[in-house]
Amino acid sequence: MTADQLAQEFAEHRPVLVGAAYRVVGSVSDAEDVVQEAWLRWSAIEHDDIRDVRAYLIRITTRLALNRLREQKARREQYVGPWLPEPISPLESPDDPAAAVELADSVSMAMLVVLETLSPLERATFVLREVFDVPYDEIAETLGRSEAAVRQLAHRARGHVHARQPRHHVDKARHDEVTLRFMQAAGSGDFDQVVALLAPDAVLISDGGGKKRAALRPIEGAEKIARWLFGVLAGNPGFEIRMATLNDERAFIAYYDDEPDTVTFLRTSEGLITELYLLRNPDKLGAVPPRHTLEP
Repeated sequence: MTADQLAQEFAEHRPVLVGAAYRVVGSVSDAEDVVQEAWLRWSAIEHDDIRDVRAYLIRITTRLALNRLREQKARREQYVGPWLPEPISPLESPDDPAAAVELADSVSMAMLVVLETLSPLERATFVLREVFDVPYDEIAETLGRSEAAVRQLAHRARGHVHARQPRHHVDKARHDEVTLRFMQAAGSGDFDQVVALLAPDAVLISDGGGKKRAALRPIEGAEKIARWLFGVLAGNPGFEIRMATLNDERAFIAYYDDEPDTVTFLRTSEGLITELYLLRNPDKLGAVPPRHTLEP
């Protein structure tokens, strides 16, 4: 196989590989680095005995992503305040290495936050088994564990993820409606309506990375959350708030001129907002579309 053929075959699978790495590391830039390393591995080996190229590349990529996740640990320990995964936009340019073919079907921000609570091995196992349906024996070979150990990892990961899911199915249209009403209430300064849309025990988690104002700990309770949000809005009167699709769900974005300043994801249950995730660290907003690209 020629070098051009190798590159073309890898390029066909690249969106899937970026999606696999992103689900493990929660960072667009790290996912791209992992896939680039997977390409270097792929281009340097013999390919005659590889029967299923897609499965092989997913396994390589997930193993490399697991290594990157472990390397992130030191950075996370030094991070200021809560750490949230980076949002990814389906509106990225097709020339982008993380072109959105696969990532448009990526997991929600709420799911990524849950995956952050798993151990690295549990997370890699969950992604391989639940997202890509890789057989247990192949996962065991990928992770260097016995098949019995991998089955146990998968069982623990599924149990933990399912325990964090809403008790009732959340209708996407209803979720989007609540998101829009909340955005309108916040944008118009309607404190009472914002409180009414929040569950009494709602939780807000904000990620400023020490570079933007953010709560260093989760904020609990509808009124406390509303007061904090309106404090941020009062300090930034130039915000223009718009809706967009990120991580395959509706989110709202506060813009200064053309650049995103804050991205907010909501989790809802029975018509009320139970969790809010605010990303304000500018280093994590590179995949968020500029304002001028959004529909009016």
